Amino acid sequence: MDVDLIFKIAAIGIIVAVLNQLLTRAGREDQAMLTTIAGLIVVLSMVAHEISGLFTEIKSLFGL
Repeated sequence: MDVDLIFKIAAIGIIVAVLNQLLTRAGREDQAMLTTIAGLIVVLSMVAHEISGLFTEIKSLFGL
């Protein structure tokens, strides 16, 4: 696992948090919630990709 992945997740979290606050203060709670959900989906897809790579690595290690 790269340290870059942790920094990317942190950057996405900060951007989503700022956008959420801006949209909430502007009275657009619906768009703020959608922004939060979109950020969560992006992070989960990044983590799922890394877990897939981990399982592939373990599979090749044991020769399965």
